[in-house]
Amino acid sequence: MITFTLCLLALIVGYFTYGRLMERVFGPDDRKTPALTKADGVDYIPLPTWKIFMIQFLNIAGLGPIFGAIMGAKFGSSSYLWIVLGSIFAGAVHDYFAGMLSLRHEGESLPEIIGRYLGLTTKQIMRGFTVILMILVGSVFVAGPAGLLAKLTPESLDATFWIIVVFAYYILATLLPVDKIIGKIYPLFAIALLFMAVGILVMLYVNHPALPELWDGLQNTNPEASELPIFPIMFVSIACGAISGFHATQSPLMARCMTSERHGRPVFYGAMITEGIVALIWAAAATYFFHENGMEESNASVIVDAITKEWLGTIGGVLAILGVIAAPITSGDTAFRSARLIVADFLGLEQKSMRRRLYICIPMFVAAIGLLLYSLRDANGFNMIWRYFAWANQTLAVFTLWAITVYLAVSKKPYVITLIPALFMTSVCSTYICIAPEGLGLSHAISYYIGVGCVVVAIVWFFVWLSKQKTRKLSE
Repeated sequence: MITFTLCLLALIVGYFTYGRLMERVFGPDDRKTPALTKADGVDYIPLPTWKIFMIQFLNIAGLGPIFGAIMGAKFGSSSYLWIVLGSIFAGAVHDYFAGMLSLRHEGESLPEIIGRYLGLTTKQIMRGFTVILMILVGSVFVAGPAGLLAKLTPESLDATFWIIVVFAYYILATLLPVDKIIGKIYPLFAIALLFMAVGILVMLYVNHPALPELWDGLQNTNPEASELPIFPIMFVSIACGAISGFHATQSPLMARCMTSERHGRPVFYGAMITEGIVALIWAAAATYFFHENGMEESNASVIVDAITKEWLGTIGGVLAILGVIAAPITSGDTAFRSARLIVADFLGLEQKSMRRRLYICIPMFVAAIGLLLYSLRDANGFNMIWRYFAWANQTLAVFTLWAITVYLAVSKKPYVITLIPALFMTSVCSTYICIAPEGLGLSHAISYYIGVGCVVVAIVWFFVWLSKQKTRKLSE
């Protein structure tokens, strides 16, 4: 429990220290925000800061910081380090600058921001890549909450029934103005999710389970350690609880509702730190479960159900599970909303008209239903879609970090703060796609060499570009 406590304190201190430093680097000012200059009553709507924080937190807190942290706990105490260091120095920085750059550039969607700094070709690739990722998110974030809801309701209301209900909700939340559904119910969902996190945190200290300590070593405790090395598998498994490209797609949604740039640190950096705390709590709780029951269980929803009922009782367990259900549902609906806005930006379609929103949403929902049917038909379908989502998610974070690094370099700001995370995540994603069974399935040694090679290429590319920038300025 000593390591867990130190990690919890580190996350809190990180917000007030490193978060403030990031704020100084960006330099928010008092200019008018897109919510005021482009108000349209649908997506650009001024909202109170506390409500924006709640929405941002729920947007990014999907299955990742709960299910991902639970699976990541199998790797031992190294999972705690990744959650803390990833959240403070990579994830929260990534989310903050992505949100602030959108805020500074009239609420631009993520592909537009990436294209602004990495070029037109990259922007076009990212448009398609991001929309596909959003549809994957919407698809994988249906089955999880539907399965948990089926456990809480009579047998007649099975998982299929709840899948239909959740998907119908997604359609409404995607099409209606942001303040009609999202702005009204998200604060309630956030309370449920925070209740769950606080309840589990309190019970951790009450029960005081034996948790791994850093001085016990960082060895891989996963029963499949030979096939699932800590690097890169754990760094993809614990995605949203440390860094997630999906978050950067959500930040522009709230950038379009903020009334001051000075609210960026609590909204963007603060929401990611809060998510890191949730992930840390669930990693610790899962460690207790694995210690008591062994590591054979791989269904995270079973672990969530067992822990909440044992520690919080029937009523508390139901409330906690509702919080867990709310997290993926409220990420799925905003994923589809982000996809709609990205396509709208690309096609130049205004979104005040319901008819024009439907032009974009109908093909998007058809594609999502196809993926969902595949995941239900094939016994391994969901796991396969989830793994592709996880890799695509982290790959998007790589492009976002490189775009932010270029912005910082061009602005003559300390670009090293995102260059190091960008290089690290480049190595993670390139190694993962080589080593993973759903990827190339190469040997560990070859995969690591390729990962190192990708990092070397990235470093050379960046500094050659930087040198050209300096030469061009001198000639001018």
